[in-house]
Amino acid sequence: MHQLRGRVGRSHHQAYAYLLTPPRQQITPDAEKRLEAIANTQDLGAGFVLATNDLEIRGAGELLGDGQSGQIQAVGFTLYMEMLERAVKAIRKGEQPNLDQPLGGGPEINLRVPALIPESYLPDVHTRLILYKRIANAADEDGLKDLQVEMIDRFGLLPEPTKNLVRITLLKLHAEQLGIKKIDAGPQGGRIEFMADTPVDPLTLIKLIQGQPNRYKFEGATLFKFMVPMERPEERFNTIEALLERLTPKTA
Repeated sequence: MHQLRGRVGRSHHQAYAYLLTPPRQQITPDAEKRLEAIANTQDLGAGFVLATNDLEIRGAGELLGDGQSGQIQAVGFTLYMEMLERAVKAIRKGEQPNLDQPLGGGPEINLRVPALIPESYLPDVHTRLILYKRIANAADEDGLKDLQVEMIDRFGLLPEPTKNLVRITLLKLHAEQLGIKKIDAGPQGGRIEFMADTPVDPLTLIKLIQGQPNRYKFEGATLFKFMVPMERPEERFNTIEALLERLTPKTA
């Protein structure tokens, strides 16, 4: 099912795949877990993540002793460690862990530009998957810069789609800090969807709307729309980066 979904749409061509399943009561527990994994995994390099989930569902031996135990047995080792890591990070910051927030992936960024590591640049599929995972897991801008230097040193100058991939990852890191759930942008403008606990000052958004009412407006409580011509991908990146910079709270 994941491979079929991957055949729909290419590069800057956006498309949709509708996958039909039997009624819930006819699906085995393992099949339901696999369907949930497919539904929750949509980024580049998702095949590697799905393979890992499938290994957990089928079982890979006992990782922590006889039959495992407690919460690890209930949710799986990898998911348990992700949940634990997020909770520890929140507590270290003096915050209450948000147990309702979905794990993994971060904000969704769709700028309708090709963002990938081309086969012509890096033919080995295993190495490409590893790099996809390393890019997605980069903790900050410095980590991404170090990874770019490494890739250029090993494989040559980055092609444009790979530069886009790195730049989108940077946007994700910035958007995550601002409590942004989704950014969707195209040639005529776009929308930003905020989470309920965003640190962005509402007054900043109101000032943007008051200053340029024909360019910015609210669409509901958490949706912010901007109408800006952005025909070229570079214009979209520059516009989103400048907007996120304006939304970033200024430290004293």
